[in-house]
Amino acid sequence: MSDRYPKGILMPAELTKEIREEKLYYVDHCPMTNEDRLFFDNSGGSFRLKSTHEAFAAVDNLPNCTGHGGVVSDYLDSMRTKATDALRTMFNAQDGCIVTSMTASIIIWDAIQAVIKSVPGTNVVTTELEHPCSYDSVETACKETGKEMRVAHTNKATGSIDPASVIELVDENTCLLSVIMTSNISGAIMDVETIVRECRKIKPDLYVVCDCVQHVPHGLVDMKACPVDAVGFAAYKFGGMRGLGAGWLSKRLSELPHSRLIRERADNWEMGGSAPGSYAQLVAMFDYVCWIGGHFVDTDDKRTLYEEGMNRIAWHERALLDHMLEGTDEIPGVRHIPGVHVISDNPDLTQRDLIVALTFDGKSCTDVAREYEKRGVIVNERVKESLYSARQVLSLGVDGIVRVTPLHCHTLEEIDRFLKITAEIAAL
Repeated sequence: MSDRYPKGILMPAELTKEIREEKLYYVDHCPMTNEDRLFFDNSGGSFRLKSTHEAFAAVDNLPNCTGHGGVVSDYLDSMRTKATDALRTMFNAQDGCIVTSMTASIIIWDAIQAVIKSVPGTNVVTTELEHPCSYDSVETACKETGKEMRVAHTNKATGSIDPASVIELVDENTCLLSVIMTSNISGAIMDVETIVRECRKIKPDLYVVCDCVQHVPHGLVDMKACPVDAVGFAAYKFGGMRGLGAGWLSKRLSELPHSRLIRERADNWEMGGSAPGSYAQLVAMFDYVCWIGGHFVDTDDKRTLYEEGMNRIAWHERALLDHMLEGTDEIPGVRHIPGVHVISDNPDLTQRDLIVALTFDGKSCTDVAREYEKRGVIVNERVKESLYSARQVLSLGVDGIVRVTPLHCHTLEEIDRFLKITAEIAAL
C-alpha cells in the first residue's frame, strides 16, 4: 500500500457526493424502514453499485445461451472475455487462468486442496488469522495426506502476522503457504510481499495461496510485485451481488489435478461457467474504480486508471480511519472514549484497512451491536461462538469484538455522528 499519505487524504467533496447519490444504493437510509442510518458493516457485504445491478439485469434478461452461435450468443460469450480482461488488469496478472464460482471461499478451498494433495512435501504453513475457507481446507487436506500443519501465531499488538513468524516455519519440505492478505477481524494488512520473497529464498518453488477477499475492495493486489499462485475475492464485498466469487490461478496451479470434465482443458476450473450477467457485473465493478481514477489522472491505460482509483479509495478510507481513531477536541475518537478499547491498534495506518475492532467495558459485543442498531448504526459483532470468527478473535486475546467497517463513500461528519453514539453507549 502506498504511504504517500500516511494518514490519508479525502476525495473531493463533490466526487464523494456523486458517489453517494449517483453510484450506490441506500447509503444513508434503510430501505426497509426508510429511516436514516449509518451502515458501518461493509465487511459483511458492501453497498451495492447501481451499475453492477443494471449490468447484470441487462444481460441476464436475454434467453440466449452462450456457445450456441449467433449475434446474441456471441455477445454473451464476449462478457466473459471482457470480465477476464478486467480481472487480469485488477490483479496485474498476465498468465494463468481466471476462475469464477458461487463464492470466493470455494475457489480458495479448491486451490488449497489441489496443492496439498498433488504437490510433494511433508508440511503446510498457514496462520491463525485465516478465514475458515483457507484454514479448514488446509487442516482437512493435511489430515487426508498425513502432512504436518504449521500455524503462525497472531501478533496481538498489531492484529497482524509478523513475517518472521511465517518464514521460520517454512523449509525445503513445505509444499504450500496459505496466507490471508487482510484480516477481516482486525483489519491488519499482512506484509505478503516480504513473506513470499523470503519464503521462496528457502523454497524457490513454494506454492502460495492468498485470500484477498477483504483487501481487494480497499487496496491494490499486484501479481507482478507479489507473485503468488492463487488469489480470490467476493463480488458482494466490492459493490457487486452475492453468489459470485472470482479469482486468478497461476499456470502451474491451474494445471494441477482438480474437478473437471474429462475432455475439458486441464487449466479450466469452471464447471460450465458463471451466468453472463455475473461477468457483466465484474466489468461494471472494474469500470467504477477506473471512473474514480479518471478524476485524478488523464490516461487511457486501464491499469493506471485502476491503480489511481484504488489508491484514492484507500487514502480516503485511511483519512476516515484516522478521524475515527483520534476524533477532535470536541468529539473524542475511539482511542479516547472512556470504557472503549481499540483492539490491535497499530499506529501505522498504512498497515491497516478500514476495519476497527472495539470492545466495551462491562458489555457484551452482541449487546453493544444491538445498542448501535437502536441508534441507527449498523455494525457487527464477531465473537468466539461464531464458526467464522472464533479462532481469529481468540488469537487477538479477546472473546469477541464489535467490528466497525465504513466505506469510501462515507464522510467525516458521519464518523463524528458515530463517535457521539459510541460515547453514549459506553456511558450506559
